[in-house]
Order: sequence, then structure tokens, then C-alpha cells
Amino acid sequence: MARVDRVTALLLLTAFALAGWKTFNRSPAATFVPVTQQGASSASAPNDATKYSSTASLQRQSRGSNFRFDANFVSAAPGLAVHAASIVELNDGRLRAVWFSGSREGAGDVSIRSAVMDAASLRWGEESVIFDRQRIQQGLWRYVKKLGNPVIARAPDGSLHLWMVNVSLGGWAGSSIAWTRSMDDGATWSEPRRLVTSPFLNISTLVKGAPIAYQDGQTGLPTYHEFVTKFAEVLRINPQGQVVDKVRIPGSQGSLQPVVLVAGPKQAQIYMRSGKAKVLMASATENAGKTWLSSHASTWPNPDSALAGVVSRTGVQWLALNPAPKDRETLALLSSSTGGSFKGAQPWIVESSATPKTRPSPGDYERLLGSELKAHGASEAQIKIYVASAKRQLCSADNCLQEFSYPYLLQSRDGYIHLVYTWHRTRIKHVRFDPLQPIPAAPAALIHASAPD
Repeated sequence: MARVDRVTALLLLTAFALAGWKTFNRSPAATFVPVTQQGASSASAPNDATKYSSTASLQRQSRGSNFRFDANFVSAAPGLAVHAASIVELNDGRLRAVWFSGSREGAGDVSIRSAVMDAASLRWGEESVIFDRQRIQQGLWRYVKKLGNPVIARAPDGSLHLWMVNVSLGGWAGSSIAWTRSMDDGATWSEPRRLVTSPFLNISTLVKGAPIAYQDGQTGLPTYHEFVTKFAEVLRINPQGQVVDKVRIPGSQGSLQPVVLVAGPKQAQIYMRSGKAKVLMASATENAGKTWLSSHASTWPNPDSALAGVVSRTGVQWLALNPAPKDRETLALLSSSTGGSFKGAQPWIVESSATPKTRPSPGDYERLLGSELKAHGASEAQIKIYVASAKRQLCSADNCLQEFSYPYLLQSRDGYIHLVYTWHRTRIKHVRFDPLQPIPAAPAALIHASAPD
């Protein structure tokens, strides 16, 4: 028995030594494709001064910060729980959004839905189901219990890729990622395949953040792990959709849903949702993601909620986040110079609670939501169903939470920046804004406490 134990120990030691050798002798990663370079190299991409005409009827001004934007709802089916939207620009200038929708998060009837926005009118078309559990099961040849976060993006070869979280056994910690490709801007999709991130169980990999591009045509996909412990990592995926490398963000235990902001060919920052530190966690790389610095706490609070990021073609970094220490009752935008810090940034308030110091009663909550839904053209019957869905998810017998969460950012070719997010867990909302408008003053209520950066 002792001999068997020694042999086993030797084999394990050899395996760890080989894994370590492979890690430290990893070939240099290809350099990043900075967004500013993408804009400069694309003849079809006008600069930020070129705009589509605005739709005046949708123009809004945020409460407290004089931030102007166009707003409309993406999802339309009343009565469903909706969440985790992402968007991509199509070849003709329209936008396509995807999100998950069902009776509740994690339910067996959850499907991945999509809608397309007309670029001139900003109106979203009829939503459709593009994947449900049955189709994912058929493509993967395995049982699928539930579906989660979808992320859509254009690959370096011009096709659209869609990554979707799916679970066969257990909760989200037992998840894996399915992916599919479209060659016709999302009109049709290939059969889904399983993204293999580990040669062992290949579980507990989830996706939420937007991918980045490498100079060699590969894609960097920010992902996170939830089994036993939480941490963030970046996958490197070749044009065939195979994982060729992955790098864990050191010190990211407890962090999830990373967002990568590329500053240059070798420089990038990463920001992560934190379930432990209660502030955004951050890291950076100077060698195109071959290694990352140990994670540290930023100055911005994080109420255990997702964030989003994008770098504009003029080099300005943007983050969308819930900027309060708890709850998701305010959604804001932050901006910073390329590679800079968001410390001290003034928030652009997108949407916030109408009663920031008190939670509304169910009756007041019903009136608040009903007023906005009516302004966007919902019928009385639709309003009743939408509000019932929101109250089911966010209300107790005495009061209700107001939630604006899970943002996703994209800059379109015309220079506008687009934000989609979950509105009261019952609709997906879209905001379009001009990144060149003057930065508003920060409301005093949102000036956050100083923390190490």
C-alpha cells in the first residue's frame, strides 16, 4: 500500500510540474486590437461627430445630472422575468439584442430571445426565441436543466458568435458555456456546441462581459468560475471556437463577471463584480494578458452587481454600474481617459429610484411603473401584466425594490454609445447617448467614500 501511495504521489507531482511548466512557458499571447485602431482601420466607421438623426419623442433627461439620452424598451412580451441583455451592431447599422426570458430566472421555460432595432427610428422590432432548452439539448447531445446569460459579439472573421450559459446538473456553479455562430447577422444560427474550458469536468464556467480581439484573429472572452470558489479568468478562443489558452486573474477570489478595457496593444484593465469586498475589484496587464497584476479594491462601491465597459474610438473608457454600496436602485455611467483610473469620476445618472431614501409601497410601486410603461405606449392590460411580474420578483408585502441592473455597453459606427439593462426584472431597456456631450455635475448623494485605488 505504501508503494502505491508513493507512486500515486509521484504521478501527481509530475502532473503538477508539467502543468506549471506549461503555464510559465506559455508562448507570448498575440497583442490586443485596441478599439481606437479598429475604428481607424475601418473605412465604414465614421468618427464620433457623424450621427444618425435623433428621435425627439424618445429624448429624456436623467434625474439629478442633466444627462440627455434616447430611451426605449427592447423586450415586449408581458409577464416574463427578463435579464442579462447584450447587443451587437449589424452590418446595415441596425442593432441586435439578446437576453434570457422565462417565468423566473433558472426556470425550465427560460429561452434566449432576440430583437432588432432600426437605426433611424430607434424602434425595436418584434422579439423572437432563438434558442430554448430543447434546441440546446439537441445540439449538445446532453440534458440541459436551465439557461442563463447570453453574450453576442462580432468575431474577427465577421461572423456573429453567441455564448450562452447552460446547466445540466445543480445550480449555476455546475454550468458550462454553449456557443453558436451566425453567418447572416443572426437570421440563422449553427447548431450549438459546448465550449471546452477544461479537460476534466468542464463545469463552472460562466460568461457575462463583452469579448475583446487579438491581432492574430483570436478572441478573448472574459469568464468566471463559481464551483467551490469564485474567480475571474480570460479565455483565448481561436476562429474555430476552441479554447487555446486561459489565464486566471490573480487575487480574484470572490470576484466574478469580469469586464476588460483595452488601452493599447499590450495594455488592458479588468474590473470585476465582488461578492466579498463590496467594491469593484480591478487588475491590469502590460503584456497582452499573458499575466495580470494581483486584484485590488477600487474606489467605487459594488452592491454585488454586474457592470459593463467599453472603450470608445476616441479612447475614452466607459463603465456602467450600480454606484451605491447596496441595492441596484441607481444605474450610472463613469468615464475616464484611456488606461486611466475611474477614481473621482463624476457619474452620469441613467436611471434611479424615484424615492431614494424609502422603498415604495406596492401601491406606489405599481403607479411608478405604470406611468412609465404608459408613456412608452403599453396598454392598460399590458401594464397590469408587466407590473404583476415586477411585483412578484421585487416586492414584499410592505415595500418594493426598484432595480436597474446588468448593463451592457456598445459603441456603434455612428459614434453613439448604446446601453441595455434590466428594468425592474420585467423588461430590457435600451439607452442611446452622445459620448461627446458635456459631463454633468455629480449629485452629492452619489459622491462615494475614498478607498485605495
